[in-house]
Amino acid sequence: MIQVKSGDTVKVHYTGKLEDGTVFDSSAGRDPLEFKIGGGQVIKGFDTGVTGMAVKEKKTINIPVDEAYGQHRADMILEIPKAQFPEDIKPEEGHKLQLRQQNGQIMVVTVTKVADESVTLDANHHLAGKPLVFDLELVEIK
Repeated sequence: MIQVKSGDTVKVHYTGKLEDGTVFDSSAGRDPLEFKIGGGQVIKGFDTGVTGMAVKEKKTINIPVDEAYGQHRADMILEIPKAQFPEDIKPEEGHKLQLRQQNGQIMVVTVTKVADESVTLDANHHLAGKPLVFDLELVEIK
């Protein structure tokens, strides 16, 4: 039986959940996720969990925070004066915004608080600080 190894390109159906069972993403009703093992396209724990699987195999993996999106970092929370926002942008809690960093890269942030004079932005991934659970089914090894 052929098993997934580093460097293989695979197709996987998955359902991602939090520890309490809340589903945050799933490939159900869509094409399976295709990625290269060890290619840095998915979180480390997902890569590791798929490695060694055979086609049609199903399993559930538990991914600790450090192999998922990492710890929630306080240094990635920014407070910006409202005056620095363009006039056509009216930030509201829960909105996602894109900021251009000094190196030109785009960073997605979430508005977490709007005060009279400032806006608080969180640049952490929304799953940072959370262990994850994935139900997996290996569909194909290419």
